[in-house]
Amino acid sequence: MTEPRTKYLVALGANLESQAGNPAETLAASVQALAGAGLELAALSRFYRTPCFPIGEGPDFVNAVAEVRSVMGPQDVLAALHRIEAEFGRERKERWAARKLDLDLLTAGDLVAPDRTVLADWMALDLEAQKTRTPDRMVLPHPRLQDRAFVLVPMADIAAGWVHPVLGRSAAEMLAALPAADRLEVVAL
Repeated sequence: MTEPRTKYLVALGANLESQAGNPAETLAASVQALAGAGLELAALSRFYRTPCFPIGEGPDFVNAVAEVRSVMGPQDVLAALHRIEAEFGRERKERWAARKLDLDLLTAGDLVAPDRTVLADWMALDLEAQKTRTPDRMVLPHPRLQDRAFVLVPMADIAAGWVHPVLGRSAAEMLAALPAADRLEVVAL
């Protein structure tokens, strides 16, 4: 009997070169590193060029979303993602800084963590507070995923039907609700 595997969605991004090469090469290499960390790749979106966020703060990003499956719990998956980032030279010095690799845990099935109240508080955080505050614990689903075209466009490639457990909207519906200008900034490579 095999252990049950949880489905996780992971956002991948980079806008600086790493030892693996340019940002697209870095994402491709990081996908290979997922398997070595106990994360079985089930699906991978196309790679997209996206403007740096906040706009003008650095070079454009390459972004993608991967679906991975693992017997590990969410905390262990997040720790594995942080280890992979470090292997590629990621340094956490400044919020929203340019980076060699960014791996964000977006979802763990339909888990809401730590609870709906904490998630709602982080989802409601205004932009100025987002610039300086980071959660002191894992918050799932990622509290900004519904606001970000650079996440939802690639997510819709592989998980358009995923339904946000609090908002009750699918990835495709959340993407369609974003301004057209935001969606058009995300360009397939």
